[in-house]
Amino acid sequence: MKFTKIKGVVLDMDGVLWRGDEPLPALVTLFEWFHEANIPFVLATNNSSKTPTDYVNKLTRMGVTGVSESAIITSSIATAAYLQAHYPAGTVIYPFGMHGLRQALIEAGFDVESDTPPDVVVAGVKFDVTYDDLRRATLAIRQGAAFIGTNPDKTFPTPEGLVPGAGSFIALLEAATDVQATIIGKPYPPMFEAALKILGTSPDETLMVGDRLNTDILGGQQAGMKTALVFTGVTTPEDLLSTDIWADVAYDGLPELIRAWAGHEWYQGRLRAKRQTR
Repeated sequence: MKFTKIKGVVLDMDGVLWRGDEPLPALVTLFEWFHEANIPFVLATNNSSKTPTDYVNKLTRMGVTGVSESAIITSSIATAAYLQAHYPAGTVIYPFGMHGLRQALIEAGFDVESDTPPDVVVAGVKFDVTYDDLRRATLAIRQGAAFIGTNPDKTFPTPEGLVPGAGSFIALLEAATDVQATIIGKPYPPMFEAALKILGTSPDETLMVGDRLNTDILGGQQAGMKTALVFTGVTTPEDLLSTDIWADVAYDGLPELIRAWAGHEWYQGRLRAKRQTR
């Protein structure tokens, strides 16, 4: 793969830019390269728990500035856009998820507060889940509500290890209802189509950078993008021995990606400059 042909980049966040609240090495340097080389980027995450504002604030705390909320796509936002195309404003929706999901649905014009039976149940990750949450979602789906899932990620990476993600909750509700959810997030097309629209690039000149073979890399390939895998999140080098999903390139982490893209001299020069300012 020739980086000289890449005109835009889509990046996953959890496991690529950080793990939990810990930034991964060379995070700030990566965005310095994007700005210096005038490479447009979109941050596209299957995490449905947060809003773009949350992510901009998180990046700022980690030393990355100048990222616009409009450059961030979450699976909640992609799901809300999908629902807008299929349901009228005011449709009653039960959001099985966190504030990022609720906010996206509210901003899209849906009713998430009504006590009337919902027309749609949307399931994402929910850190404070209770049995009553599961009961309400299960009964609504069994009574005919459409069942939408924000993303299929069964786990996501944290400093402590992998913990349950939206896909785990969706699988539980599918088992309880005998209904298969319609999934919106990566690897399915909506998020990749939205990212390309923001970037204004064609798929073959766009790079997808992710840590998951079955969502980031597979979805990028299906969208016609070039793909780069990093081993700082879910996928390990050992996983490559038992998969038929292969990225165009793979790196241990962001430092190696930057060296390959920007060049070793640029990267080392940036490191020297940072040391001199300390």
